[in-house]
Amino acid sequence: MSKQKVLFVCIHNSARSQMAEELLRKLAGDRFEVESAGIEPGQLNPVVVEVLKEIGIDISGKKTQAVMDLLKQGRLYNYVITVCDETSAERCPVFPGIARRLHWGFTDPSKFQGTWDEKLLQTRVVRAQIEAKIKEFLNCQKDQG
Repeated sequence: MSKQKVLFVCIHNSARSQMAEELLRKLAGDRFEVESAGIEPGQLNPVVVEVLKEIGIDISGKKTQAVMDLLKQGRLYNYVITVCDETSAERCPVFPGIARRLHWGFTDPSKFQGTWDEKLLQTRVVRAQIEAKIKEFLNCQKDQG
């Protein structure tokens, strides 16, 4: 059985899409090929790097990538999931093929204010929300399978 292909997209590929990619890989990497990209790729958010490291995931060496580059390469996906706000999600290109497009809106960790520890706390909340949504997605997959 071939793995389903999932692409997570947000604005900069620096936080939410990276967390979603890594959490899906951790929870069901045996069933899914997963990657992430940004509409306007930026730099990895160091707070996100830290909160993923807390749960045993090291993305410190990863680079962000552009969603348009993946489209130009002709990549095909079963699911393209936007994890940014609704307005930004509308800027995501349409991929050819059988991609089912889903939108899961999460707060952008780059917008968090306060001390390092306060940003960590807020980013942990987003990480937990993303993980819960991925678990819900996986349960729906089981029901369909």
